[in-house]
Amino acid sequence: MLQETNWKAVQKTDFQVAVLPWGATEAHNLHLPYGTDNMQLDRIAADACAFAWDQGARVIALPTVPFGVNTGQTDIKLGLNMMPSTQQALVHDLARVLEQQGIPKLVILNGHGGNDFRQIIREVGVHFPRLFISEMNWFKALDTTRYFHNPGEHAGELETSLLLEIAPELVLPLNEAGDGHARSWKIDEFHEGWVWAERRWSEVTDDTGAGDPKGAAGAQGKRFLDALTQKLGRFLAKLAETDNTGLYA
Repeated sequence: MLQETNWKAVQKTDFQVAVLPWGATEAHNLHLPYGTDNMQLDRIAADACAFAWDQGARVIALPTVPFGVNTGQTDIKLGLNMMPSTQQALVHDLARVLEQQGIPKLVILNGHGGNDFRQIIREVGVHFPRLFISEMNWFKALDTTRYFHNPGEHAGELETSLLLEIAPELVLPLNEAGDGHARSWKIDEFHEGWVWAERRWSEVTDDTGAGDPKGAAGAQGKRFLDALTQKLGRFLAKLAETDNTGLYA
């Protein structure tokens, strides 16, 4: 992790991949902290990069960006929003530095559903052709139903279990949490995947959660976290050993 690493170590290492965790600052039901996404990313990035490093990959986790796209939550107190255009400017500046310094690959590790970096990667990538940029969404990497009875979408069983493993002292007793009931679209086509609109989160849920957290447990969180970081770590190791000019079979 770069924020814990010194110049003595950095100057003698030829890094192959830089990982940029990108989270958000937002309410997570009544019982989880606003920094849930960022705390998850800190741990996921650290463990995944450590796994890849043990495989011989020279990967470095950059500091987590703590602000994400929360345009659907601007009416929820202290839900902090960063516009996609601001995200693009930040990715552009970091990409310029990494390319200039000869680090060949950048992976954006996304930990917030409101973030979407695909179009940003398209536009920034045109300006820095020597830098290979990709995005991975940790919440899509595994079949979460294999680890949780009711994973939930936001501050449910999955995220609560992760925080019970990562920072249990910041989780309120689960009997103080809301039930995480989330209202669905009335129009069927929105559920079919080919029609999309942003949801007004305060109209979707009364407690800011989406998914019942009552079944959460730290042991579940650790089991999921271990499987997740190993999968991400294996990808990072493969990416590190693959030359940018040899990515296609």
